[in-house]
Amino acid sequence: MKKVFMFLAVAGLMTFTAFQSAKAQDEPQATEQTLEDDAVAPAQEAAPVNPFEATGTDQPLHQQLKAKFIEGGAGFMALVLICLILGLAIAIERIITLNLAQTNTNKLLGQVEDALKKGDVEKAKDVCRNTRGPVASIFYQGLIRMDQGVENVEKAVTSYGSVQMAQLEKGLSWISLFIGIAPMLGFLGTVIGLIQAFDAIEVAGDISPNLVAGGMKVALITTVGGLVVAIILQLFYNYLISKIDTIVAQMEDASISFVDLLVKHQK
Repeated sequence: MKKVFMFLAVAGLMTFTAFQSAKAQDEPQATEQTLEDDAVAPAQEAAPVNPFEATGTDQPLHQQLKAKFIEGGAGFMALVLICLILGLAIAIERIITLNLAQTNTNKLLGQVEDALKKGDVEKAKDVCRNTRGPVASIFYQGLIRMDQGVENVEKAVTSYGSVQMAQLEKGLSWISLFIGIAPMLGFLGTVIGLIQAFDAIEVAGDISPNLVAGGMKVALITTVGGLVVAIILQLFYNYLISKIDTIVAQMEDASISFVDLLVKHQK
């Protein structure tokens, strides 16, 4: 339940921040732009127009991105943006969870060994209960079966290790899904945009370069958006995979050392 709440909180915060920042930045800039237009209107009428002057280069980056977002079509671009927000929310939740799952295995093994040397199994269990992370959970499952023999302990450690590994990988399938869906939505928007452009050419009865270029540009914006979202989420996905591999290797090494420790103290 905590992980579900964390995921919803991160997704809601990111969505609320994005819309609030866009709204807050648009209102004052619209007022400033109106005042500036009223002040420089006479000067603009007298000044000659430079046909080679670039347009839109004075706009901030977020304004340019917003303009491209609107040009690409609110429907498909909104779906691509939702894939990005949900994917980032899951990735951030996983990063936080995996960072909390890391444990100093050498220190934990030392504390468990000290307790077993004194014959205090309950103290060793308390140490594992009070330590966060999958390694401590695996040790605890082995300690509660200590009186059943080393073979049963080893089976429990192996089985519970698989459970912990599945919990570490939870959510990665959704990130992989968004990585695949975002470009597909972009390509779908591109195809629909091209169809609309050809429909406009058919209605006009003439192939106008401006008409074709404008339709192609709008159609390709969705593809660019989908590819950008897929690239961002792919970076997070690969980072999470490497993080999980590190934790799993740590779990396997600690499990072997734990079983060897039990064998030594049962002799």
